Amino acid sequence: MGSTERSKLIGVIDEGTNIARFAVFKLPDLEELFVHEVKITQITPRDGWVEQNPVEILEGVRLCMVEVCLQLEQHGYQVKDIASIGITNQRETTVVWDKNTGEPLHNAIVWNDIRTNSTVDKVLARLPDQNHNHFRSIAGLPVSPYFSALKLNWLKENIREVRKACREKRCYAGTIDTWLVWNLTGGINGGAFITDVTNASRTLLMNIETLHWDPLLIK
Repeated sequence: MGSTERSKLIGVIDEGTNIARFAVFKLPDLEELFVHEVKITQITPRDGWVEQNPVEILEGVRLCMVEVCLQLEQHGYQVKDIASIGITNQRETTVVWDKNTGEPLHNAIVWNDIRTNSTVDKVLARLPDQNHNHFRSIAGLPVSPYFSALKLNWLKENIREVRKACREKRCYAGTIDTWLVWNLTGGINGGAFITDVTNASRTLLMNIETLHWDPLLIK
């Protein structure tokens, strides 16, 4: 197999609510060559609470990548033939972890978790118009338990380990893409702590005009 043909592969991590998968596609027609997937466990400690183990998510993605790479090699490709890897994920699901150890500080709170309903009520009570859409012109979103901001607030207020890590400036927080990229690019050994606007726009913390974190929303 020639190097020109082998160079036209793209990998995709698809980390959904129930399944994590990794697939490799061949350009230019985006033919799917190989795919592997695993189920991700949902944890429901209380009615309306939905959590997942960040380590299970990470290890599930890693397993899928290893299995697909083995399939590639069995069919005459090499891992280095994958030119780039993209990520699609459950965007509002929120993870907090210790940047020094790489260990999660709590289970991930999943997008459809509604434990912050009472927090929404408190936020609305402090707003002059008590309107769910008060910040829509800035964030493009209503005040809702769906998005990451209130999940992060709940974690800081209710989980001692998170509060302590925040005080000591060793708490990293992000959506699933951030957790995966940080770990897959080195983790505690220089992993990239990044996201993109498609995920940031679902946190209720990003200004949709400037495409930067908004000081008012963060406050």
